Amino acid sequence: MKGKVESGQLVTVEPLGDTELQKGMIVLCKVKGNQYLHLIKAIQGPRYQIGNNKGGINGWTSLSCIYGICTKVE
Repeated sequence: MKGKVESGQLVTVEPLGDTELQKGMIVLCKVKGNQYLHLIKAIQGPRYQIGNNKGGINGWTSLSCIYGICTKVE
């Protein structure tokens, strides 16, 4: 299965600012002390369900752990 971002691709990540996060967006977030790009799989109030590039679900996070949004993939 091919993902939205493949390993080694150059990406541009920008601060969230006033961006309203939506399902399907690629975001830079903190997971157990590390920063990763993840997809937003679902939104439930102030919580965001994040998952990997291949369809897996990693869990729920809050807006305080989301640092930026992917705006470009090369």
